[in-house]
Amino acid sequence: MKEVERYRRELRNLHHYCHTKRSRKRKIKTKLAFSPKRAMAELRHSSSLGSRAGSSPMKRDDTASPLIHEQHADDDDDGRSRHLFRDRVRSIWSYFPFLSDDPRVSQQNSRISLCLALFVVVAGLISILSIVNHLNAPYLCKKDGIVLHCPRVKEAPSLWENPYSATTSWKPCAERRLGGISELPPENETNGYIFIHAEGGLNQQRIAICNAVAVAKIMNATLILPVLKQDQIWKDQTKFEDIFDVDHFIDYLKDDVRIVRDIPDWFTDKSELFSSIRRTVKNIPKYAPAQFYIDNVLPRIKEKKIMALKPFVDRLGYDNVPPEINRLRCRVNYHALKFLPEIEQMSDLLASRMKNRTGSSNPYMALHLRFEKGMVGLSFCDFVGTREEKAKMAEYRKKEWPRRYKNGSHLWQLALQKRKEGRCPLEPGEVAVILRAMGYPKETQIYVASGQVYGGQNRMAPLRNMFPNLVTKEELASQEELAGFRKHVTSLAALDFLVCLKSDVFVMTHGGNFAKLIIGARRYMGHRYKSIKPDKGLMSKSFGDPYMGWASFVEDVVVTHQTRTGLPEETFPNYDLWENPLTPCMCKA
Repeated sequence: MKEVERYRRELRNLHHYCHTKRSRKRKIKTKLAFSPKRAMAELRHSSSLGSRAGSSPMKRDDTASPLIHEQHADDDDDGRSRHLFRDRVRSIWSYFPFLSDDPRVSQQNSRISLCLALFVVVAGLISILSIVNHLNAPYLCKKDGIVLHCPRVKEAPSLWENPYSATTSWKPCAERRLGGISELPPENETNGYIFIHAEGGLNQQRIAICNAVAVAKIMNATLILPVLKQDQIWKDQTKFEDIFDVDHFIDYLKDDVRIVRDIPDWFTDKSELFSSIRRTVKNIPKYAPAQFYIDNVLPRIKEKKIMALKPFVDRLGYDNVPPEINRLRCRVNYHALKFLPEIEQMSDLLASRMKNRTGSSNPYMALHLRFEKGMVGLSFCDFVGTREEKAKMAEYRKKEWPRRYKNGSHLWQLALQKRKEGRCPLEPGEVAVILRAMGYPKETQIYVASGQVYGGQNRMAPLRNMFPNLVTKEELASQEELAGFRKHVTSLAALDFLVCLKSDVFVMTHGGNFAKLIIGARRYMGHRYKSIKPDKGLMSKSFGDPYMGWASFVEDVVVTHQTRTGLPEETFPNYDLWENPLTPCMCKA
């Protein structure tokens, strides 16, 4: 009987053990649904406890089975699990204060929820304000048809002149030497005569005249008064005496170079000049040094006594000639070449009208706008326009420059490259945006020196609408006043030159002899007058940046052009004497 009772007791213990094991697995699965990592850790923990308990060296007796001890450990584990599960559920429900039964927890979480709601509202308001700001200040300027609307910029203190402190360190010193002794030999002892045709427009002719005087000085030759050659574009037959004061020119340079008005009478074959190979020196390299003329041209002049130099535009260098030769060229440009009195008087009248257009004295800006059809075509740049305009321009380029045009397939890539390098003329609308970014207000008085703008009024509309006080000499003077100057195209160009020279601010839009001579002359006058030379390469990048806003663009324009307003600049090898006459023609104050 004892054996039977013992057998039954062992069966009950085994049944209880199996039931407990199944219950614990169900609880662990329940906990796994709420926290898998925690449940797996607890499962591993309970397994290790069971294994350690099974191998424990504790002393066993006949009435106490190892299964009974395991049951107590499992009961404790189940208690801890129930507590952990209850805490986990309570922490989850704590995020929803409206479902919490604890009033303290509900009050605390309500405050947190209120703070979160306020944060969301503030963030939303900031986002809305930034969107509205972006809409009110779009990419650069807002376009309304052909009209541009740019935000107003605060006017800088030095808007109309360079800082005084930066303009007093240099003074002009290329003027005629007072009390100097003439270095010229008698007329019959010079090495011969040279004769040139000054080609191109007025300012290209001006540079050629200055170079001719310098070359005559280098070779100790007599200069025959240059002839202003008719240009294919200008189609003008103006003579030297129709533009410049000949008597002043010859008298001012009498101690430097011997100059005569005409070819000597003893030379009977005047038709041979520029037509006979025997009387013409050709193949003079660009920017030739002084020594080239001494070695290659002077011997022929000594032999033939009179020679023509052709071509003669930019046939004398800047940094490979003696400093006194460069100073002589400045003396010719800034002192000897003087326009006729009637041209000077008319330019003074136009400048006075510009300064008094508002009824009281006001500064004015002169804008040299180079956007004529010929300039646009020659640039081979791409500009905004209709398909019809682009097709007509392609035909024009093909006709005028067939070798450069070829089949036109390479021009698109060439146009992109030239724009990045800043070699494309600025459009009127681009000029308007740059000027507004610099701080010039809508009321600015602007004198425009240009030919017929390509695209007509539609192309000019953005500039004219942004700066309505924009005039040309034709709008500033009557037809009767200009009638006497219409005989010669170069006379009208001379008026533009002088009005721009006398302006408070001069702005160029593309390179060329007109702009660099104006900038050089204003520097020679003391650097006080601003001469703005836009950085077209950087501006093209800014115009092409779809993410640049107005404020960033204004900052770029202002910072970039702080040193591009005609301030003193040291010269460098191969510098352009006409744009920067500092070192050879100016002295330290």
